[in-house]
Amino acid sequence: QAQLVESGGGLVQPGGSLGLSCAASGFTSDLDAVGWFRQAPGKAREWVSCTSRSGHSTHYANSLKGRFTISRDNAKNIVYLRMNDLNVDDTAVYYCAAAPWGVDSSCPPEAYEYDVWGQGTQVTVSS
Repeated sequence: QAQLVESGGGLVQPGGSLGLSCAASGFTSDLDAVGWFRQAPGKAREWVSCTSRSGHSTHYANSLKGRFTISRDNAKNIVYLRMNDLNVDDTAVYYCAAAPWGVDSSCPPEAYEYDVWGQGTQVTVSS
């Protein structure tokens, strides 16, 4: 059974950094596009970033460009999200998800394209 497990969340002070990991297992084929999403209390789920199968194509929500970096290690089936200069508005549950995208030149920002989701990891930015 395909499964994604996020880790690395926690409490961090404003201006700090945090690295999240998304470990994939049980996929019958190579892990395709992977995205990160987040959901803050009382708010809708928001797309954060995604990476194509090879990792050569990455995309970010405009508001997060320059602070967040997505990467992947296909040998380990792990996708990472490095978050720098965090602020209180980044507080949310962060989810990774996998999409059977089939195209390595891009990755989808739409949540409905993703069919396997992790359970989420809490990131809290507070002083």
